[in-house]
Amino acid sequence: MSDSELQARLSLLLLFWILYFLVHSLLASDTIRTRLMRWLPLPGRRYRLFYNLVAIGLLVPPLMVLHDTPWPSLWRWQGAGRWLADSLALLAAAGFFWTLRYYDGREFLGIGEARKDHPPLILSPLHRHVRHPWYALGLVILWTRSMDLGMAATAVLATLYLAIGSRLEERRLSRRLGDVYRIYMQRVPGLLPIPGRSLSREEAESLVARSRCGTASTQGE
Repeated sequence: MSDSELQARLSLLLLFWILYFLVHSLLASDTIRTRLMRWLPLPGRRYRLFYNLVAIGLLVPPLMVLHDTPWPSLWRWQGAGRWLADSLALLAAAGFFWTLRYYDGREFLGIGEARKDHPPLILSPLHRHVRHPWYALGLVILWTRSMDLGMAATAVLATLYLAIGSRLEERRLSRRLGDVYRIYMQRVPGLLPIPGRSLSREEAESLVARSRCGTASTQGE
């Protein structure tokens, strides 16, 4: 592949990823969600399903470009480095599946209604150390792969998106949960664990209980 063809492929990959991240963020916003709920014949509990299907569909173009292009290699893990990188990736994947049990899978996929007994704030053990454990685990998996040009561009854009997107997500959570989430933000780091900044099990349970009370009083008003 010539340099000009490679440059065109890289530009196309970046365009597809930027489009994906932009649409993904817009559909997650409360304003866009409210408007789409007015325009589209979607029951409230099905918006999540619509959101997930759009996200999956938009993943296809960049993944096809990433897979079908003979990207030049930047680095490959070898020997002990490869063993360490793969071990970290496996641990991150295991952590992801472990935290799934703290969520309602049907609600998350958009095929079931939210359970009334679920608290507004859900804190798995990993949430006691970082506010966005899924994002953090995803970055571990991403950056422990051997890198070619396409994968490196994907990793950089994904890292920027998760850093910025997590901030936007936290604005929405702060509006919904109020002081409870702001206290949580002050106590626990966002993506990277920091020694001395974590919650004990009792502190996490206290915040979850306060989120229940806050929602109940808001509904009472």
